[in-house]
Amino acid sequence: MEQNLISIKDQIVLAITQYGGKILLAIVVFMIGRMIISRINKVISDRMTSSHVDRDVQPFIKSLITVALNIMLLLSCAGILGIQTTSFVAILGAAGLAVGLALQGSLANFAGGVLLLVFKPFRVGDLINAQGFTGTVEAIRIFDTVLVTVDNKTITLPNGPLSTGPITNISAKGDIRVDMVFAAGSQNGVDKIRASIEKVIAACPYATKTNHDVLVTKLTENAIHFDVRVWTKAETFWDTYYYVHEHISKQFTNDKVEPPLFRYTIHQG
Repeated sequence: MEQNLISIKDQIVLAITQYGGKILLAIVVFMIGRMIISRINKVISDRMTSSHVDRDVQPFIKSLITVALNIMLLLSCAGILGIQTTSFVAILGAAGLAVGLALQGSLANFAGGVLLLVFKPFRVGDLINAQGFTGTVEAIRIFDTVLVTVDNKTITLPNGPLSTGPITNISAKGDIRVDMVFAAGSQNGVDKIRASIEKVIAACPYATKTNHDVLVTKLTENAIHFDVRVWTKAETFWDTYYYVHEHISKQFTNDKVEPPLFRYTIHQG
């Protein structure tokens, strides 16, 4: 028993002597390497910002560089430990192939991210509608795109379906149109109702200096219906929508624009 303990002790001492220094060196190299990678990322980020590189592309490039540098660091540490890096690379390649086959959806999302960055159907800061969601683009990442909705919810959309599906870029042209419908009693007359609506549009702080439309779209026995189209910036779409609705009601009251009158005919049998 004592002989076995001595033998085990000798083997532990021998292992520490042979590999302890390599393990310690690998740990030190790994820690220093991580600090260097972090520093490189910061330098690249600052350089891209100062060079005015498209901010849509910046997170994508930084992610790719980070992954590549970390793989190189791991291979270096493996070499220090005495692991044959050639066989390690072969194993890594085989594992990558297997993982790639298992993660075809992720590869499609990666390819979709590349397409989005190349063809630029939208940019960071644009208001878009895609995959049934409407929001402002916060980030375009390797595998997904992040939207922030008007009610401050974060939506993450995979790039694969996003790049192949329909996308409505609401803010691409700068100004957008807010379409609304209003009705008032036909006894008021078209001119009186239109003048009241135009007062609200003229006072709206979000409306841009573009021709707006106040158009009669339907006449009924009791009411005159108007299509009201107000131009504004994409970021103030909902501000314009709610402002006009609120102040139309107040302006109708001030101008004594009456609501539709409903007449009922009662027949006595």
